Amino acid sequence: MRLPAFSLVVFGLFGTAHAQEISLRLPVACEVGRTCFVQHYVDHIRESGIADYRCGTMTYDGHNGTDIRVPTTAAMKAGVDVVAAADGTVLRTRDGMEDVSITGRGPESVENVECGNGALVDHGNGWQTQYCHMAKGSLRVKSGDMLKAGDKIGQIGLSGATEFPHLHFTLRKDDKVVDPFVSGPPTKSCDSRGTSMLWEETLRPQLAYQAGSVLNKGFAPGPVSMEAIEAGTAERNIPTTASPALVAYVRAIGLKGGDVQILTVFDPNGKAMAQNKAPPLDRDKAQWMMFAGFRPPPGGFPPGLYRATYRVEREGKAAIEQAFGINLRP
Repeated sequence: MRLPAFSLVVFGLFGTAHAQEISLRLPVACEVGRTCFVQHYVDHIRESGIADYRCGTMTYDGHNGTDIRVPTTAAMKAGVDVVAAADGTVLRTRDGMEDVSITGRGPESVENVECGNGALVDHGNGWQTQYCHMAKGSLRVKSGDMLKAGDKIGQIGLSGATEFPHLHFTLRKDDKVVDPFVSGPPTKSCDSRGTSMLWEETLRPQLAYQAGSVLNKGFAPGPVSMEAIEAGTAERNIPTTASPALVAYVRAIGLKGGDVQILTVFDPNGKAMAQNKAPPLDRDKAQWMMFAGFRPPPGGFPPGLYRATYRVEREGKAAIEQAFGINLRP
């Protein structure tokens, strides 16, 4: 989402650090890194170019909030609550917009309603939070409602200017955007500046900066499409010893130009049976899917534990490493 639909947009309250006037809890009822992921941070460059608060590329031009996504639309449909980040009063809401990705229909289809189904909450002393892209019919609040931190507002959806199910969360002070990960400007050293985060202390380990993550991983009985991963159908298509193939798949987010990805599949004896080593990425990628697999020997796959390892090499070092497995049964 680029522009909120029902509030003033002013980029750039990054020149002055704020005292801890507000403490924020996670606005989504999920576990970051397991059941949800931070896909984008606030863009700290107001002119040309992009930079998140660590001078990384986990953002896009003009992005004014934090995107917390769920791994599939199936997870969205199962219901993931959006909750108040702090005590406050509901100022405005919108509901009734369909949960439909703008992929294929373009951002002009949601012009002036980019936030989709959402809510704006006032916390006093100039602080406000905005919650966007919630599911149709999920809002449980109305203008004037008094909220306590953690009270349910709605659920993650796919409404407004979005291509994937997530909450776009924006924090403002006196109508100007503030990055909750760093209450002042990025430092030249790109230090995490964790002491100035506006998140609750207990959240900070969970919200430690990740320059890329594995969003989905698993095994399938054949080639996997991005659509099947996004819909959640890939994870339900479980291979057996009688499957025509055994394919490991991974979808990662936050990859950088030059990254080299290697996906290797091992049989129960530890022998490497398949490997996909992709060429270096030509540019930064918000997300990327790859798979590697092999066909069974005569008589089918022997039962046992098959493993896969996924590694992203960045500037000669491991940026992401993940291992996963499946116990094949008849």
